[in-house]
Amino acid sequence: MQRISKLFQPALIVPKNATVKTHDITSKSQKLMLEQGLIRQAGNGTFYLLPLLQRSLQKAIDLIDQHMAKIGAQKLTLPLLTSAELWKKSGRLGSNDSGTPTELLQTTDRHGKVQILGPTHEESITSLLATIAPVTYRQFPLRLYQISTKFRDEMKPRFGLMRAKEFLMKDLYTFDVDRDRCSETYEEVNEAYGKLFSEIGVPFVKVAGDSGTMGGSVSHEYHFPSELGEDQLIQCPRCGIHSNVELFPTLAQRCKSCNGSETFERQAGIEVAHAFILEDRYTKALGATCLQPNGKPASLQMGCYGIGVTRLIAAAIEVLSSEKEIKWPTALAPYRVCIITPKAGSKEESQASSWVVKLYNDLQTIKHCEGEVIVDDRTQLTIGKRLLDARKTGYPIIVIVGSKAIHEEVFEVHNQMTDGELHLSYSDTLTTIGSTLSATTNRKLIAAQNTGNKVAQEL
Repeated sequence: MQRISKLFQPALIVPKNATVKTHDITSKSQKLMLEQGLIRQAGNGTFYLLPLLQRSLQKAIDLIDQHMAKIGAQKLTLPLLTSAELWKKSGRLGSNDSGTPTELLQTTDRHGKVQILGPTHEESITSLLATIAPVTYRQFPLRLYQISTKFRDEMKPRFGLMRAKEFLMKDLYTFDVDRDRCSETYEEVNEAYGKLFSEIGVPFVKVAGDSGTMGGSVSHEYHFPSELGEDQLIQCPRCGIHSNVELFPTLAQRCKSCNGSETFERQAGIEVAHAFILEDRYTKALGATCLQPNGKPASLQMGCYGIGVTRLIAAAIEVLSSEKEIKWPTALAPYRVCIITPKAGSKEESQASSWVVKLYNDLQTIKHCEGEVIVDDRTQLTIGKRLLDARKTGYPIIVIVGSKAIHEEVFEVHNQMTDGELHLSYSDTLTTIGSTLSATTNRKLIAAQNTGNKVAQEL
């Protein structure tokens, strides 16, 4: 049985009427995750990810793996350290200090060789392909991805996990024999991204993006709309064009596609994913080729597709939560059901134990509940105190086994997704929890299936 009393969850306790310095806590999600023992500050821009958050992180990883498998992507692990020489060959690192991007973290080994702690791994994966090039065209398309720690020397880390120096990212790299097939892969991966984000269940928008230092010809970003977002997104209400305002050389107010008749709508967004067509920007520089049907080698056409995994979780909490309570997308909640037991010394304490065990075990047999139940057995605390804590932690469903359960076989069920409260018989409690979680999951799956090319229109 999973018990909160055994959970490593060092909550941040603030004494009543205490003066709290909050200048370093710059977002709602950061504050809530610190207070509820999901993260702990390790250093400037670095964090410990504690067990509850680790469960959510693993759920995000599992979902990503499932959607990557559906498009034939294969998972691997690339070295965290990449030779600076490869970055120089690709043109992303200058030949002297003045050309070095300021956000790169570098280390020099005892032999004087400079290594990059990569924020991305285009050079590394392309170098791998180059070592076995040329490969016959029959081997392609090739889709390789990893989920690993990335580094960025942020001048001013902020917003907790959303802008940290160390973070977890999924990066997919695709290789195709020509530009047309590269475009087909791009559409297929973007469709998979749309389905993934629909299944997660946080409102999102796909916009045309700026390729920036990554290079390439086409780029799209995925954002969770939020006032905290550092990106400004624009949309034409008439033709549906979505774009990051960065694409416009001047601050455009009206849509050219509509002959200037429509004014752009604006919103801020938190970027959680980015897709690029890179063409031969890296493959040509690093010598990654394939043998064409005519027997001649040609540079591979490349795409890259990133998802900030830790950022995604923090952004989801930021968008969905209130100032005082975490609201999880059900797909990422660390546990979906929390059972609260009677207080120690109460008349119901001994009589309730059999009900708690039965409820816990029976819930394990219900779809979407297996392994998703935790018992708050901190009986030194009142039921009311634990209910408040469960709501703040954001468990989607909370069941109280109180005096009514003992005397009337009635259970108090709180649905955090709807803020509803029900008093149900035992059988109805099981049925309601099962149907609630199934309905939520099915709605997300249907939305994901219907996403296709309807995610958004691009510029």
